[in-house]
Amino acid sequence: MEKKAMVVGMSLAFFLLVAAVGLTEGAVYTVGDSKGWTIMNMPNYTAWTSSKTFKVGDTIVFVYNKQFHNVIQVSKADYGGCSGSSPLATYITGNDSITIKTKGHYYFICGFPGHCDAGQKVDINVAKASSAAPSMAPTGLPPSTGPSASSPATGAGGATGSRGVVAPTPAPKANAGTRAVSRLLPAVLLAVFSFAAVCGGLLRQ
Repeated sequence: MEKKAMVVGMSLAFFLLVAAVGLTEGAVYTVGDSKGWTIMNMPNYTAWTSSKTFKVGDTIVFVYNKQFHNVIQVSKADYGGCSGSSPLATYITGNDSITIKTKGHYYFICGFPGHCDAGQKVDINVAKASSAAPSMAPTGLPPSTGPSASSPATGAGGATGSRGVVAPTPAPKANAGTRAVSRLLPAVLLAVFSFAAVCGGLLRQ
């Protein structure tokens, strides 16, 4: 009976651990979904943000052709005037991940002439913090040392960019739910197999 009680207790602890890991994982949103960051097909980024609920710990991903676009984080005034002359941060890889650190508005535009005026601008409004600390959310990485990469900057709102390897034609990103599950799956599977081995050993004694 004591062994069975121990197994039951370990089972409860294991599932609580898995649940805690799931709660601390921030969501990942690709701006424009399958359309990405572009002026082609006239994407409506205001409508895109209206269907999302952004929280602290979430990651915003910009996917675009870096030959024709970039991402500039700007102030509210520069956002309204489509001005990139005083950027808070500049991203140029074509596959930029920006993790939200604090609540508030994050204003992004494309700095190529005429693109912001054509609608390539997005206001990410983080209305409230998540209930759990985002311990597993992606954080900023050191900047690339290549000559074409600009240094990542932390804006007034607290967003930090990470610069990865860029494919010439980046594929559309998966939705937030799919990416969160795929990132948690290896750790969960390892925990399941380890837990099963321990329980099997206890029951055989």
